Amino acid sequence: MDLLNHPSIFVSVGLLLGVMFGFFLRKRFIEGHTQNIKEQARQLIETAIVEAEQLKKEAQLQSKEDAYLVKQAAEEELKADRRELKEERLQLKKNQDQLKREWSSFDRKRTDLQAAEDALANREHEIEEKYKEVDNLVGRQRYELSRISGISQEEAKKLLMASLESQARMDASKRLAKIENEMKIEADRKAKNIIALAISRYAGDYVADKTVSMVPLPSDEMKGRIIGREGRNIRAIEAATGIDIIIDDTPEAVILSGFNPVRREVARLALLQLINDGRIHPGRIEEVVAKVTKELDIDMREAGEQATFDVGAHGVHVELIKILGRLKYRTSYGQNVLHHSLEVAFLCGVMAAELGLDETLAKRAGLLHDIGKAVDHEVEGSHATIGRDLAKKYGEQEEIAYAIGSHHEDIPIQSVLDVLVQSADALSGARPGARKEMLQSYVKRLEDLEAIANSFSGVDKTYAIQAGRELRIIVNSDSVKDSDAVLLSQDIAKSIEQKLTYPGQIRVTVIRETRAVEYAK
Repeated sequence: MDLLNHPSIFVSVGLLLGVMFGFFLRKRFIEGHTQNIKEQARQLIETAIVEAEQLKKEAQLQSKEDAYLVKQAAEEELKADRRELKEERLQLKKNQDQLKREWSSFDRKRTDLQAAEDALANREHEIEEKYKEVDNLVGRQRYELSRISGISQEEAKKLLMASLESQARMDASKRLAKIENEMKIEADRKAKNIIALAISRYAGDYVADKTVSMVPLPSDEMKGRIIGREGRNIRAIEAATGIDIIIDDTPEAVILSGFNPVRREVARLALLQLINDGRIHPGRIEEVVAKVTKELDIDMREAGEQATFDVGAHGVHVELIKILGRLKYRTSYGQNVLHHSLEVAFLCGVMAAELGLDETLAKRAGLLHDIGKAVDHEVEGSHATIGRDLAKKYGEQEEIAYAIGSHHEDIPIQSVLDVLVQSADALSGARPGARKEMLQSYVKRLEDLEAIANSFSGVDKTYAIQAGRELRIIVNSDSVKDSDAVLLSQDIAKSIEQKLTYPGQIRVTVIRETRAVEYAK
């Protein structure tokens, strides 16, 4: 009883009852919730089954529709194949019909061809028979010809071949002559253009040096001082310089005569210094001449250096420059050789530039081409050979040395540079006014030209014009025909070449005219 009256027992019982009641309630809740879940699952399953049925029906409808479309497409393709097959059959039938027609035509053509071949064979046989007849006729004709002419067939063949060969040679020579003339005319035209261009692009002055020099005097009294007591001063000057001093009646002047222009220049300068100084005696003369000689050596070296500078020839040996400078006081036919060398150098350069060659090399060869003239009085041989040896000695190129040696054809020409130097040298020397010519020889040459032309029959009048470079000939039209005028000009030109010596070339022009005169009354 005491236990029943204890309060903890009631609490424990209450808790137990509570737990049991809670468990019961939880169980009921779980059962209810489970029932709800089952019900929801069942509804979901039913919904899924309905949707699956619907999808199945839709899939069946779609598959049926696709199958219908596929079937319809297959039917359309089949119809198209049938139509195409039908068309191909029709075309095949047409082709067969065409082949049949062509075969029939081929049979006909084959038959016709066979007939034509048979006819051709008969024709060939007939032609062979005719050929045989022709051969027989030719044989009989050859026999008759050989019998009539008295020569055999082989001899006649040789005569015919010789005639044909002669005719062919004549035609070939005419054509060759025509081609050569055309090439010569074209080459002359181009050469004249190049030469004319070279001349037009160069303009140089000419100084005609003489073999004598005149020294002005302040008064005629100076002549006595130059002569000296018993002529000792003049003898000293002539001995020191190698130049003759001519003292004549020329007022206030003395004349220096000598063929060596360097010595003559030394004498002129020394005499001028002695006159200005006033002290003229043998000792002073030797001193002044030695001084002037040194100064002139320097002047000649500077002239050589200036010449190489003007031409653009670099690296020339010093000794060669000195020798080149000596040409300043060297003349050839009255033409200053240094001026001539410079002109040849410039002409060579212009022509080389026009021909596409080395302009510097051509100028160098032209400048040095007459280098041998500076020492030709000291060394034996032609100035061209001497110049070639000098160029080789002082290290010039072989082609330059060869061009120097060949510019007067002492050795055969080998290169275009040799021709350029030779042509430029001829141009510089043959230009009007470049070199002196005696009046008597000039007039004599003109008279000889006219005399040669007048010696031919049919010549009426003859005129030498352009300083003897052209000969105008007027012929009688009654005795000389047009065709004869050409031959006459050639004959006169050949006669001039054989009988005369002249610079450059001479143009021979034959003029023939016919005049018809009538009077109106």
